[in-house]
Amino acid sequence: MGRRFGWLWAAYSVSAFGTWLAFDAFALIAVLVLHADSAHVALLAATGPAVGALLAMPLGLWTELRRKRPVMAGMDLVRCVALLTIPASYAFGRLGLGQLLVVSVLVASADITFNAASGAFLKGLVPADRLLTANARFESTNWTASVLGPPLGGAVIGVFGPVTTVVANAVSFLLSALGIRAVGGTERPPERTGAPGLKVADLFEGWRHLLTDPRLRPLFLNSLLANSLLMAAAPPLAVLMLGPLGFAPWQYGLAFAVPCLGGLVGSRLARPLVARHGQRRILLTMAVLRVVWPLGLAFVRPGLPGLLLVMAVELGVITGSGVFSPVLATYRLERTPDDRLARTLSAWSVTGKAVTAGMTALWGLLGSLAGPRTAIALAGVLLLATPLTLLRLPAERLPAERPPTEPPPTEPPSPATARPSPAGPPPSR
Repeated sequence: MGRRFGWLWAAYSVSAFGTWLAFDAFALIAVLVLHADSAHVALLAATGPAVGALLAMPLGLWTELRRKRPVMAGMDLVRCVALLTIPASYAFGRLGLGQLLVVSVLVASADITFNAASGAFLKGLVPADRLLTANARFESTNWTASVLGPPLGGAVIGVFGPVTTVVANAVSFLLSALGIRAVGGTERPPERTGAPGLKVADLFEGWRHLLTDPRLRPLFLNSLLANSLLMAAAPPLAVLMLGPLGFAPWQYGLAFAVPCLGGLVGSRLARPLVARHGQRRILLTMAVLRVVWPLGLAFVRPGLPGLLLVMAVELGVITGSGVFSPVLATYRLERTPDDRLARTLSAWSVTGKAVTAGMTALWGLLGSLAGPRTAIALAGVLLLATPLTLLRLPAERLPAERPPTEPPPTEPPSPATARPSPAGPPPSR
C-alpha cells in the first residue's frame, strides 16, 4: 500500500514488539521486586489508566486540531522518557509503587492521545477500500509480537533482571518515533468548522457521536463491558499463577504467548470472512466466540495441566478477538466523519480505560476478600452476558457488504485530514 504505509507499519511493529516484550512488566516488578499483594497489583493496574484517561480527555480536541504525525511522534517520545525513569530509579534503589503509578498515568495518557492521532492519520493515508486490509495487518503484527514477546521477555527478566524489558520497551517507542518521522509526506493542518472559539461541548463531541449513532452505540457498550471484564481478571490470575500455583515468570509469559497464534490466524481471516458474511454477522459471531472461554481459568491447577488449560482458554479468546478487532476498527472509521474522528477515538479509549480501571480495582478488592479464583470465576460468568448488548445492532447492508458495482455511501465532506488507531494495540501501550 505504498512506502508511507510501509514506514507506519514498521513503526507500529517495533513498538508492538517492545510492548509485548514488556508484557505485564509493571505487575511483575510489583510482585517480584516490591512484593505487592493482589490488592496493590490491582491498584497499580487500575489507577494509572484511570487517571491517565482523565488527563487525556481534553487532548482529544487538541489532537483533532493538529497534524497527526507530529502528535504521534511526540507521544512516543513521552512514553520513552517516562519508562526510562523506572530502570534509573531501580539502579539507585529508589523504585516504589508510587513511581510505577506516576509512570503508568503518563503512559496511559500518551497511549490514548497516540491512538486517537494514529487512527485519524491512517484513515487519511489509506484508501477507504483498503482500511480493513491495513487494520488486519496491524492486528497480525500485534499478535505475532505477542507470540514472541512474552516468553522472550520472561527469559530476559530471568537473566538480566526485572526492569530490563522496560528499557527495551522505552527504546521501541524511540524507534517508533523515528519510523513515524520517516513516513514523510505533506499533512495539512485540520481546519476548524463551525463558530470560532472553543466550547465545552466540543470536548464531548466524541461521546455524543458514539452515544447517538445507533450502530456504534451497541458496539461501544459491548467493547467496554467485554474488554474491562477480560482485563479485570488479569491481576488475580497473575497473583494466582505466580504465587500459590508457583509458575515461573517464563511459564506465565508462555501461557499467554503461544495462544496468540490464534490472533494471527484470526486477523488473517478477517477480510475473507467479512467479504463472505458481512461485517454485522462477523461482529455478532465473534462477540460470542471471544467470551465463552474465560470461565475455565477459575479451574487452573499447578503444573503442565494448568499451563495447558490457560493456553486453551486464551487461544479461544484471542482467536475470536483477532477477527473481531480489525473489523470493529474498520467499521468505527467508516461510521465516523473525519472532523470528529480523533475526538471519537479518544472518547472510546478514555472511556475504555476508565471503565477497565474501575473494574480492575473492584476485582482486585474481590480477589483480596474472596480469593483470586472467585474473582476470575465471576468475571467469566459476567462475560457470557456481554453479547446481549449487540442484539439491537441494526441489520443493514454495510459498506463492506455491498457488491463491488454498487458505490458506497458518501460521508459529508470534511476539511480534516486524519485516521484511527491500528486495530487495538495491547493494553500496555
